[in-house]
Amino acid sequence: MPEPVPLARVKDLLTEEAARRTLPREAALAHQHAEMFAQLSREATEKLIAELRGLPFVDATVAVKIADSLPQYPEEIRLLFSKERVPLDEEQVARLLEIVAHHR
Repeated sequence: MPEPVPLARVKDLLTEEAARRTLPREAALAHQHAEMFAQLSREATEKLIAELRGLPFVDATVAVKIADSLPQYPEEIRLLFSKERVPLDEEQVARLLEIVAHHR
C-alpha cells in the first residue's frame, strides 16, 4: 500500500506545478481544495505526523488523517479510528488531543 500524502504536501506540490504550467481542471480543483483546507504548513504537518507516529497505536494512515483534520473533540478521534478497529481508552484519546493542540 502506498504511503499516504498529507494535504499540506499536496498543496505544495500543486503550487509548484502550477508555477511551471497551467494545471488541468481536475488538478486546479484539487489545488483549490488544498488551499482551502490545509490548516498547517508542510513542515508543521510533518512534525505532527512524526510525533503521532511515535505512539504505538497510530499508523501512517491515521496520522495523516489526524494531521489533515486537526480534531478537537474525543468523538472526532474515535471516528478517525473507527475503521482501524483499534480500541482507544480515554488516556490515549486525551494524549492525541494534547498532541494536536500543541501543533495547532
